[in-house]
Amino acid sequence: MPARRIERQLQRARLFRRRAFILMSLPALLAFGPGLTTRADAEPVHGIAMHGAPKYPADFQAFDYVNPEAPKGGSLTLPMVGTFDSLNPFIIRGQAPSGLRDYVFESLMARSRDEPFTLYGLIAKTIDLSEDGRAVTFTLDPRARFADGQRITPEDVAFSWEVQRDQGRPNLRIYYRKVERVEQPSPDRVRFILEDGDDRELPLVLALMPILPKHRYDNGRFEVTSLELPLGSGPYVVASIRPGAEITYARNPDYWGRDLAVNLGRFNFDQIRIVYFRDSNAAFESFKKGLVDILFENDPTRWMRGFNFPAANRGDVLKESFATGLPAPLTAFVFNTRRAPFSDIRVREALLKLFNGAWINRNFYFDQFVRTDSYFAGSELSAAGRPAGAAERALLAPFPSAVRSDILDGSYRLPDGSESGRDRESRKAALDLLEAAGFTIRNSQLVNGATGLPFSFELLTTTQEMERLALAYSRNLASLGITARIRQVDSSQFQTRLQSYDFDVAHNVWQNSLSPGNEQEFYWGSYGVDHPGTRNYMGANERAIDALIARMVAATSRDELISATRALDRVLMSGIYVVPLFHAPGQWVARWTRIAHPKTTPLFGYQLDSWWRMPGL
Repeated sequence: MPARRIERQLQRARLFRRRAFILMSLPALLAFGPGLTTRADAEPVHGIAMHGAPKYPADFQAFDYVNPEAPKGGSLTLPMVGTFDSLNPFIIRGQAPSGLRDYVFESLMARSRDEPFTLYGLIAKTIDLSEDGRAVTFTLDPRARFADGQRITPEDVAFSWEVQRDQGRPNLRIYYRKVERVEQPSPDRVRFILEDGDDRELPLVLALMPILPKHRYDNGRFEVTSLELPLGSGPYVVASIRPGAEITYARNPDYWGRDLAVNLGRFNFDQIRIVYFRDSNAAFESFKKGLVDILFENDPTRWMRGFNFPAANRGDVLKESFATGLPAPLTAFVFNTRRAPFSDIRVREALLKLFNGAWINRNFYFDQFVRTDSYFAGSELSAAGRPAGAAERALLAPFPSAVRSDILDGSYRLPDGSESGRDRESRKAALDLLEAAGFTIRNSQLVNGATGLPFSFELLTTTQEMERLALAYSRNLASLGITARIRQVDSSQFQTRLQSYDFDVAHNVWQNSLSPGNEQEFYWGSYGVDHPGTRNYMGANERAIDALIARMVAATSRDELISATRALDRVLMSGIYVVPLFHAPGQWVARWTRIAHPKTTPLFGYQLDSWWRMPGL
């Protein structure tokens, strides 16, 4: 898409958000109290929290959830389902392997995993945020180096911002175009001048921006899709690859940041090897043979019945479930509302009712899974089952038709179906909705009453597990004369079709944090309706969504953020954009006992970068 058109669309989106923010300001202020506060920071500080103060003081030694005495050395082999065809994770073209952003490329600051959203110094040793929120200044650590030994400079930071703003992934373009300019006031300082001081999250978003070496990625090299080995400043370098099949990271013995408090007890393996498999069954077989060290499981059948093999029976393999305070991932079949008939909410609600969750959970998952009932399920951010409070109602007042009454009062429940598999009540309600939308049954087939065309669509999947679930769903749909053609494609084709919105219905997973903000625009914002590459796969185009996202990023307290997020959750649930599926009650991980981990599990769940290999094993 031409750059000018993208810029015009972004300007329109920003203008709309500003108008939406103004529209919502009066009721929001009435709900939240007399006025908004600003951050005061007379001196540069070592850390910054989205709300409140950082947990750790300036002289902290290590995070509480790591083992500072963890032994270094050995290797870790991990399985991954899928493939890759590029080593550039920053552009939309190509599929990059796992680990590049975690191990090779660093940001200005590092995130604590036992706080909702708090950052501490990494490449930047301090951060200084102006009282009006319009300027954020980072002072770089003079020790910071790229893996080739060259010092990281303010020029590298400015280049990283500019090139990702203009040529990076759509979400990065959206974030970084909110910066008016970048200044370099001294050889070790870089300052971002922001267009809007009310976007309280943007300074933290900039602090998490990956920093790239200008001398490597300038002159058009940033946007090249290739398998050229990347250059970053992180604890590992890419040692070798087998295209599409395997990537190996080697710990950099000259890593500049190994003694920083944010890194102590982390990055303990000398080598991390990620092996790609076509499906999870192949990955499991490899794990059973000891060819990979850790298995991240999400199949209840395997979890309940699959670990009866010699190594597990003699105790060499352990199963663990890690608790997490994060919102559960939203796994769902997503409707592409850009296409008929999914543009009709009555059709979407009918298809939601025809998903028999109770029968699937019993027969596929041994009742071990939990139905996902919210976009922020299982957390304090979820609106499911909660009546809207005064603050939420004030936020939603300008959009009286955006939320269903039963979702507003907390009485709404997902259609659960019947364990018998024969849910006549839901089937009748679905048929009434479809008839109201203009469909009728003729010769046992549901057709458009006006055109006579059958109700038929393609459901896109990329794994055998999801294909099995889709087939079960298609049988329920067939009982009402609807034909759902299940198509399983490889991961590269799947991602390409998702990013170009080339699908009817598709499986997808959204991950949300405890401090949602600017990424919500990338997930659900109206900019993504006709701009490929966002995660607004459903094509949501709702004024209330854009306005509530603006309120989320401007929230000055945790309570404000919770109210704005719950209000957004209600709008998204009311739109019936997805058929929510299930999530595990915890993070299921199996490991060979040669791999160990700290005793403490933080708010975000297990942290693989703090694990280690037992010496001699």
